Amino acid sequence: MRREMNGVTKSRFEMFSNNDEAAINKKLPKELLLRIFSFLDVVTLCRCAQVSRAWNVLALDGSNWQRIDLFDFQRDIEGRVVENISKRCGGFLRKLSLRGCQGVGDNALRTFAQNCRNIEVLNLNGCTKITDTTCTNLSKFCSKLRHLDLASCTSITNLSLKALSEGCPLLEQLIISWCDQVTKDGIQALVRGCGGLRALSLKGCTQLEDEALKFIGAHCPELVTLNLQTCLQITDDGLITICRGCHKLQSLCASGCSNITDAILNALGQNCPRLRILEVARCSQLTDVGFTTLARSLSHCELITDDGIRHLGNGACAHDRLEVIELDNCPLITDASLEHLKSCHSLERIELYDCQQITRAGIKRLRTHLPNIKVHAYFAPVTPPPSVGGSRQRFCRCCIIL
Repeated sequence: MRREMNGVTKSRFEMFSNNDEAAINKKLPKELLLRIFSFLDVVTLCRCAQVSRAWNVLALDGSNWQRIDLFDFQRDIEGRVVENISKRCGGFLRKLSLRGCQGVGDNALRTFAQNCRNIEVLNLNGCTKITDTTCTNLSKFCSKLRHLDLASCTSITNLSLKALSEGCPLLEQLIISWCDQVTKDGIQALVRGCGGLRALSLKGCTQLEDEALKFIGAHCPELVTLNLQTCLQITDDGLITICRGCHKLQSLCASGCSNITDAILNALGQNCPRLRILEVARCSQLTDVGFTTLARSLSHCELITDDGIRHLGNGACAHDRLEVIELDNCPLITDASLEHLKSCHSLERIELYDCQQITRAGIKRLRTHLPNIKVHAYFAPVTPPPSVGGSRQRFCRCCIIL
């Protein structure tokens, strides 16, 4: 049957107009109704499908089911639900989240992979029943897959990564947090076939060693985000390889990697000029010397905003241990940043040179909470108005008058 509009057949339109006499169905073109339905969420679509035969046709049309998130129904979702959705949506489906749906297993996802070959984003976080079989099927049928979340799918092994490498070359984001059966062999297979990876989360993959990071550094030059939290065997050698091979890195989490030292901070400063986020909680061998070196190497402090200062000021350590903060040449911060720092009771000195949006009033309010703080700031003199009628050129008071 010939398709007229986003998958709705001509015969369906004929059935719609001949058999349904509701006013809205007479007034609006069926194509427009279908377009309206495309903005509805899953629950509303299901309700609309129960209104009439005509609305059932439109509500359940595959074009309305391109993006589905079933997290709110995770306790009720079983394999047959996923199978039915996949048959209904077919090639229309681009994005599916089954996060937390523990009743979904390999069989349902095999049917899904066979029917939904245009899927680009798939979230299976917490689907604990799935195994390597699911990744094998995704590899066979879903070559357009770009984002895949397998966090807490603890049955996943190196075989899954090998399969993804062979069948999903467009993969850009992979989350395998807490998949603790994964080793360096799986990482090696993955990166050789998915060199375009931009985000990789290996949080809680406790078997990973420096060798795995060396494979990533050698094959993933586009990497922007890397999470290595609690990868306890990682040392300076592995992370230095990442720094040297992944110059586009913007976010690195190495919290709990207690073996790393200041050498990492030095390597980040030398090789990763785009770095924006660094998490190194519980890395007890890092010192002030290393962070000083990193700060001197990164020249984009002008991008710091009030939101960043808010996170800093709300940190547990900041309240009692932050003593000095230098915010010179941060033009985006405002008096709101000073408000975020007023609970840092140990703060002794703050540098605010070239922070054009900081005002004297903001500094005064900060001093009401921290009366002993030393504030180093500079406020340019006000330029006087141009003279009226005088021929002599005038200059700002902070310039030499010629």
